Amino acid sequence: MDKVMELEKFVGFLNDYLRISEWSEASKNGLQVEGRKEVRRVAFAVDACMECFEKAKELDADMIVVHHGLVWGGIEYVTGIIAKRLKFLLENGISLYAAHLPLDAHPEIGNNVKLLEIVGAKPEEPFGIYHGKTIGFAGRLNTSLDKIVQSIEQNLGKARVLDFGGCDVRKIGAISGRGSFALPEAAEREIDTVITGEAEHSAYHVAKELGINVIFAGHYATETLGVKALAKVVEELGLETFFIDVPTGL
Repeated sequence: MDKVMELEKFVGFLNDYLRISEWSEASKNGLQVEGRKEVRRVAFAVDACMECFEKAKELDADMIVVHHGLVWGGIEYVTGIIAKRLKFLLENGISLYAAHLPLDAHPEIGNNVKLLEIVGAKPEEPFGIYHGKTIGFAGRLNTSLDKIVQSIEQNLGKARVLDFGGCDVRKIGAISGRGSFALPEAAEREIDTVITGEAEHSAYHVAKELGINVIFAGHYATETLGVKALAKVVEELGLETFFIDVPTGL
């Protein structure tokens, strides 16, 4: 029989493991919606959306842990989409927990250490200063850009590549989601290749003029890694876990 944990105890574990208190951002990290008082089955997903919520209900989940939650800064009005989403969660007793930057930056199961792991690089130093805190990692390796892209596509699907840094890769940085903001920092730190998620138009000329390779592996795809890794940690507590895949193709 699967283990059952009190909601408060489980949330406390997640808060401590993810170091929620160390982060201040628009995303209200932690328990965003309180459901039933006990947790047995936990769903993990990238986005808090109705498709995810409905699948979680079908799978009898007590809680959903997501990277992108419902509350960003605050809820001004409980109308429209917000009202429908909250009503669904509350009526079905499903809790919602969000971990945004804490899951990007986590040194063990975070999106960015996992991105480096895919290409065979160890996270040797922090990289990517965002609102005063570092959320990514960089590491050294000796390989080709083609091999890096091949590894990414084998694990995450088709990638877009700006090959402005040359064929050889010596130092690589990883920032999931929208990480193009860190390209100037990459140049300063002699990082020749950056893996990120979303292909932003403004990144093209910045990468070209700085002479940096950029691999866009998809916002959604790059941010499946952390929630999947966190699910394995939660499994060790004895709780049942599953990943809900709702890809956007973006």
